[in-house]
Amino acid sequence: MATYKPSDYELLRRRCAELKEAGWKQTMIAQALGLTEGWVSRTLKKYRQDGQAALAWHKPTGPACRLTDLQITQLIEELNKGAEHHGFPGHIWTRPRVNEVIKRLFGVSYDPSQVGRLLKKAEWSRQKPQPKARQQNAQRVEQWRVEHLPHRRSD
Repeated sequence: MATYKPSDYELLRRRCAELKEAGWKQTMIAQALGLTEGWVSRTLKKYRQDGQAALAWHKPTGPACRLTDLQITQLIEELNKGAEHHGFPGHIWTRPRVNEVIKRLFGVSYDPSQVGRLLKKAEWSRQKPQPKARQQNAQRVEQWRVEHLPHRRSD
């Protein structure tokens, strides 16, 4: 039996329906297309019930989000209060920290990768902390280096 990509099956379903309309038997259709008779039978049944719409390929949907839109809005309001407000050291939100807040508020746990998707859905973007402080004064840093670093080397 041949192997096909999921998106190829739309073409196979359409060809299956065409051959049936031309008077072919299910067994012959299955043999010609390299598919099982059961697959052909299910395809033709859907075609009889729903017409051409049953032949179209649809990307499989995943499971529904375990949080409602209202809960996601509540989560964002809580996250806007800051990580320290929720008992975490520092101001940075990480996916495990967000997951912990979700567990506390709604009793639902997510895989960290799914927390990232949830935040993206809520239009929160991933941001990387700056390697140097914004308020850093280059002159004062250089002055500190001149005053303190030579002394440390001689110690």
